[in-house]
Order: sequence, then structure tokens, then C-alpha cells
Amino acid sequence: MKINAFFIAWLLPIAACAQPNCNLYKWSGDSACYRACQYYSERLDYAQGSRESQMVFDSVIAVCPAFDVAYMEKAVPYLKRGDFANWRVWIDKAVALNTREHLGYRGWCRYQFLRDYAGALEDLEKLAVLKPGNIGYSVNGDYHLNIAKGLCYKGLGQKEKALNIIRTQLADSTYSPGLYDYLHLSVLHIELQQWPAALQALEKQMTIYRNLAENEYYLAQVHKQLGNTDLVRPHLQRAQELYEAGRHRSDPYDHPMDRIYTSDIAKALADW
Repeated sequence: MKINAFFIAWLLPIAACAQPNCNLYKWSGDSACYRACQYYSERLDYAQGSRESQMVFDSVIAVCPAFDVAYMEKAVPYLKRGDFANWRVWIDKAVALNTREHLGYRGWCRYQFLRDYAGALEDLEKLAVLKPGNIGYSVNGDYHLNIAKGLCYKGLGQKEKALNIIRTQLADSTYSPGLYDYLHLSVLHIELQQWPAALQALEKQMTIYRNLAENEYYLAQVHKQLGNTDLVRPHLQRAQELYEAGRHRSDPYDHPMDRIYTSDIAKALADW
């Protein structure tokens, strides 16, 4: 999977912002933006979200209002701290200046952080027009944005449409499935009571990411519905072992869709 270089800093606790090619401004004859770019590039070691870091972005923007990366980087700390109102102010400016580069990031964050499924879909559909063929990946690299589109439709209750989008992406011969694609596909089949299809998806999920508590938990649910009663408790017990070992879906900023909790496993064991 490929992650845009401008977004690698988003994954790090300390700011290590992307190094832009300042010569592009120089070659175009934009001396102000060239100076702003150099100033930005020389001050990438400040901690992300620090006063010093944010002041650098302010200085860069003052000299070169078209420097879209500064708006994007200024937005990130607000997002991580849950200040979504200020995040939108700055990320919207970055998107307005360089829509093709930043629209996927905004759309993904609207899905991941805000559960703004309709808004995320709006961004991702626009991106599909700008980037026909391949709209790219989420900023954390875990999801192709077409899979994210499917999850948004699921969030809106349109499960059949979500299923079709995810299956279409997985059917692309040029695409390598992500770590959780088949997990989400299987849960959609479960929610639609399509038990054999759910089992098939989970079996594929196990070949990609085997030791995951969610896999075992959902396998137990499927085998229960298929009448394979001797397999239910072993899968639930394995789910509990994996969960206690930390082998479950987690994210430092949100609760991933289709993740499970210890209470889910405990209830399933008590009911069995």
C-alpha cells in the first residue's frame, strides 16, 4: 500500500512534516513562496501541535497564502485533540488550494473521527472524479478509500450497497486486500444473515490476518447459525485468549468499525 508522503507525519508523535520541493516555486518564478518553503523546510523539527510549530505554519502562510501543505499540517493537531471545528477551518483551506491532494485525507477523517458518513462520501465521490481509476488509500494505510466508501454506506444503513462496493474492490485483480477488508465483508454478510458467504469471507480473512480476536468471535457467530455447535465455544475461547493478548482491533484515536470488546465475548460465552 502507498501512503502519500505529505501524510506520513500524521502517523508520528513528533512532527516530521513532509519535505516539499521548494525548487518548484523557484522555477515558476514565485520568490515569495520559495522563501516561505525554505523557511518551512528549515523548521520541521518542532513537536507537532507545539506553539512553535503552529507559528511556523502561520509565518509560512503569511508569506505564501497558497502554500497548501502548511494549512494541512496546521490542521492535524486540532484533529488529534478533538477540536474538529478548528480542524475543519484549516483542512478546508488546504482542500480549496489543492483539492486533488487533500480531499481523500479530509474524507477519510470525516469517516474515521466524525462518523460523518454522508460528508465522507461526498468527498470521496468527488475524489473519484479527480482521480479516476484509483482514489488511493486512507492516511493510516489500512484501507483503500473505495473500501472506506463501502463502510460509509454501511454506516448509513445501506448494507447491500456497501457489500457491492467492497466486493467490487476485492474483485479487482490489481488490488491486494487490506488487513481488515474481508473482516468487514464477513460482518456485512452476517448482518444480512448470509451465513455461508460470511464463513467464506472469514476464511479468506484468516489467510491475511490470522491471529485476530474479531476473526474468532465472528467465526463463532457464523458456526452457531450454521449448526456447527461443536465449533462455537472453541472459537469464543480463542477470541478471549487473543483479546487478552492485545490481538484485537484498536486505534489510538477512535473505535474501529466492527471491533469487539471483552463484554461481547463474555456475553457470547455466557449465552452458549
